[in-house]
Amino acid sequence: MNNFIYSINVTMPIFLVMVIGWMLKQRGMLDEHFVSVTNKFNFQVTLPFMVFRDLSAVDIKAVFDFKYVMFCALVTTVCFFVIWGGAKLLLKDQTMTGAFVQASFRSSAAVMGLAFIENIYGSSAMGPLMIIGAVPLYNIFSVIVLTFEAQPDDADAKRDMSRLKQAGINILKNPIIISIVLGMIAAYFQIDFPTIVDNTVGYIAKTATPLALIGMGAGFEGRKALAKIKPTIAASLIKLVVQPLVFVPLAVALGFTGEKLIGILVMLAAPATPSCYIMAKSMKNDGVLTASIVVLTTLLAAFTLTGWIFVLKCLQLIG
Repeated sequence: MNNFIYSINVTMPIFLVMVIGWMLKQRGMLDEHFVSVTNKFNFQVTLPFMVFRDLSAVDIKAVFDFKYVMFCALVTTVCFFVIWGGAKLLLKDQTMTGAFVQASFRSSAAVMGLAFIENIYGSSAMGPLMIIGAVPLYNIFSVIVLTFEAQPDDADAKRDMSRLKQAGINILKNPIIISIVLGMIAAYFQIDFPTIVDNTVGYIAKTATPLALIGMGAGFEGRKALAKIKPTIAASLIKLVVQPLVFVPLAVALGFTGEKLIGILVMLAAPATPSCYIMAKSMKNDGVLTASIVVLTTLLAAFTLTGWIFVLKCLQLIG
């Protein structure tokens, strides 16, 4: 019951902040220009600062576990390509593909995942390692699928530059990926920044999640979302049920238990991250579908994550 109450306390405020953003838009306080500017600001500034802050604080040399990091990376890779292949075969409206794939495989591991792990085990060592194994690939794979499945305004763009080359450029230019590289360098060399730098980075990083949620709520289009309810439900089931059902037993078979297993669970079964919406909108993909998946997975995760943890405790796989 305590885990259920905690999960509700984690997920419901996220949902309610999105609701506030939607209500402010209905009252005319926020408009489309605000949504556009907020999404761009989050993508280029606040989210990179947050990722850098979280990674740079990890003592990689002290806690690094190659087997664990590689498992997280390989599972993320398999999920991405299987979901992309399935979407190409089964989605009737192929304009949804990029948004569907990204929101189906990409979890809110850095934001909600770490909070959930630390609630159970206190200070987390395996949570940051899971982030190292999964989050860089989340962003690289997201850039790839959103580039290949984008709906560009200018048809000549496809003729002037191959999609593969464009994906490579987008990866190199992606602010979040740049922040991941810089954060891992800072963590590896244990760079001790002056207090003024730490505080500045921290202040900007703290604005990332609330701004993303307000912008997503303000940009949420309920009627359009209802028209896409089937792919929304399908993506939510993949995110919250299918992925952990397939890969958590594999993790157990490989000997992962306790904090490591919880890290893998939240990597697989945490709700879709709000940054999915920001990247989808920024890269000319389906923002309506992405927002719908984020909203539904956020609502359902309180119940599904609690259920998974209950099962693992009953099997004495976690403490």
